Amino acid sequence: MNGSGAARSRRFPSVTRDTARPEGSGRAVPGAVSTPARQWPMLSVLAATAVGLLTTALGQARVGCLVIGVALIAASALRRVLPSVGMLAVRSRFTDMITYGLLGVAITLLALVMEPRPWLEVPFLESAVRFTVR
Repeated sequence: MNGSGAARSRRFPSVTRDTARPEGSGRAVPGAVSTPARQWPMLSVLAATAVGLLTTALGQARVGCLVIGVALIAASALRRVLPSVGMLAVRSRFTDMITYGLLGVAITLLALVMEPRPWLEVPFLESAVRFTVR
């Protein structure tokens, strides 16, 4: 019991009066600094992705996709290493790492096997495509 005589329940209230602070709202840099400096992990990943999209738009699709894939792999590494990453944190640390990492690896592998003249030869890929596309 607390001082007012009424016992507090451990159950969640039926009406929510406040929202929980998301994990990503914490600062990536300690102290009173400007917002861009606090969000440097997210801004660096967005900048690398923008460079990849621009490179793709300018006709270098393979290089652009590689840049985007590497940016997502870097986002996964940043999420693992840094204690707080600002808005780069979307869900739990584990979920963010797996999501960013798998998407980054998938985009990178797709860029490496992209036609014409793929940089990575996957032996079963041609027969799998021939089997499914008939």
